Amino acid sequence: MKLTFAGAAGTVTGSRFLLQQGRRTLLVDCGLFQGFKQLRLRNRQPLPVAPRRIDAVILSHAHLDHSGWLPALVRDGFRGPIYATPATRDLCEILLADSAHLQEEEARFANRHGFSKHQPAEPLYTVEDARRALAQFRTLDYGDPLDLGEGLQAILTPAGHLLGAASVRLQRGGRTLVFSGDLGRPDDPIMRAPARLDSADWLLLESTYGNRRHAPDVTEQVLARTIREAAAAGGSVLIPSFAVGRAQVVMLALARLKARGEIPDLPVFLDSPMAIDATALYRRYRRLHRLSVADCRAMCGVASLVNTPEQSKALAQLRMPCVIIAASGMATGGRVLHHLKAMAPDPRNRIVFVGYQAGGTRGAHLVGGATEVRIHGAWHPVRAAVSQIDAWSAHADADELIDWLRTARRAPGRTWLVHGDPEAADTLRQRIGEQLGWPVEVAEHLTSVEIDL
Repeated sequence: MKLTFAGAAGTVTGSRFLLQQGRRTLLVDCGLFQGFKQLRLRNRQPLPVAPRRIDAVILSHAHLDHSGWLPALVRDGFRGPIYATPATRDLCEILLADSAHLQEEEARFANRHGFSKHQPAEPLYTVEDARRALAQFRTLDYGDPLDLGEGLQAILTPAGHLLGAASVRLQRGGRTLVFSGDLGRPDDPIMRAPARLDSADWLLLESTYGNRRHAPDVTEQVLARTIREAAAAGGSVLIPSFAVGRAQVVMLALARLKARGEIPDLPVFLDSPMAIDATALYRRYRRLHRLSVADCRAMCGVASLVNTPEQSKALAQLRMPCVIIAASGMATGGRVLHHLKAMAPDPRNRIVFVGYQAGGTRGAHLVGGATEVRIHGAWHPVRAAVSQIDAWSAHADADELIDWLRTARRAPGRTWLVHGDPEAADTLRQRIGEQLGWPVEVAEHLTSVEIDL
């Protein structure tokens, strides 16, 4: 079987892994490339095989860097099933439709204001493309074997990280290839710990935080201090947040801080329709996470929900201290951009990023100390204080990745590191080799390897 690293090799985005044997072709994950322009341009480039020749897609989870290219794949001719857990399917219904809508809106905005280099600007895919992709989903529960033909089976196991997130195990004749997917943390405030690795003959391991340890979790205290400082200065706090996973952690923290009296009773606004919809899924899939009924009630009740564009525009003009949570988490698009334009120039305000910022994104520029930011073709000064909180990351850090590898009953014959920037992946490669003695290498984009599966 030939395995091709068609994405998430040398970068943290664009997760796509092709498996070919004879006439059968599988794709594990189908994600968007994000960040630097040279990466984003890959979203316009074809896969090494024609989409119509792919028999099935297996999806590890719903984040767009793993699922966000599915509408383009379907538009270009893929007609097979897309297998995912029920929670992943439900989250993709929210995320893919929103991604398509944003791309259509941004293309219209660019054409209306004439700042695109392409005339006319066109979306990567449309809402109709996303709808057609969703119609091809087939759900698969954790632990249920899926017959892919010719003796090959797929099994999804819990990966933590996000509702419905899974590691993908492909097995045949007693041999197993494992895709870790994005691994969560053993003590995540919402998600349960990942299942054990158990055994694998070949392993693809994510390495997002392969060169870092998460700081001790004093996140709530740091956030509380930031909110108090902004309120004392008469300013507000903007929290760019991923709509699924991170927004819910932030709302839970704000509810707890308010209940303990550690922050002023400022109004909190959740300005993200898909975050609103995603939050409701935490009630539907309670068995997949740690939250109690009371926790879910507090998380869902702490914020005023901002649904319509008109409400969002009115919120952007608000001139009273408040906390605004808005997508996207790396400030690459969405409603958060309008709030950034309004809030970044005011030194009384605070902008708090609560997750990983991929290189080349606005979030990475702002966290890196940028004094101005380009939004919708124009430059805006950044006078608000910008900070980043990493401890809420939904990714396992370097120590936690090593601990997860130690749950294997034996060493894999080969391990490839994916889904990490070069420094993170190479640091983890050295550590695995030195501490575990495993054969390990960093995957390279569009290279292929042969495995006996």
